[in-house]
Amino acid sequence: MHQTNRVLFVTPAFSVAQRRAAFDADEPLDPAGAARARAAAGALPADARVARSPSARCAETAVALGLTEATTSADLAGVDSGTWRGRTLDEVGAADPEALGRWLTEPEVAAPGGESVAQVCARVGRWLDGVEPGAGRLVAVVEPDVVRAATVHATGAPPAAFWRFDVLPLTVTEFTGRLGRWNVGLGRPLTAG
Repeated sequence: MHQTNRVLFVTPAFSVAQRRAAFDADEPLDPAGAARARAAAGALPADARVARSPSARCAETAVALGLTEATTSADLAGVDSGTWRGRTLDEVGAADPEALGRWLTEPEVAAPGGESVAQVCARVGRWLDGVEPGAGRLVAVVEPDVVRAATVHATGAPPAAFWRFDVLPLTVTEFTGRLGRWNVGLGRPLTAG
């Protein structure tokens, strides 16, 4: 008998970088985001195993949600934006519009010193397929990029579809699967009670 895997991807609350429309430089949650995460504590299954992206905002969100025993996984990191880290989208677009345009439209193109969307989709797909069968529910507090990459993988969409998935803060996207096939329950708001 094959057991179904359940992976609940939870996106972090708003961070300082998101409010500035900047490439994340491992900045903390903003005060409003932290308050929203605390308000959602208790909304997730208490018996689930917990993993998270290595970023500060995922760590802070996990703690605010009461998920203090989360295992950090480098495979769940968001896209490495290389030398663009900490800069706003407008700054990068003004300095090198061609590079930014290619990065946003060509999945094989990486930010200078970073990684490509195709690389992230492959990395997250390997992680998702490596979830141990029958191990119960797994909650993973992850960057929106990870949810996009997992959705690309689960649906068999091309990596070019990555930017077509809007992933909001503090939402849950559920992946259920068995025998190498995944179904996707698209993002629902994370609220307690």
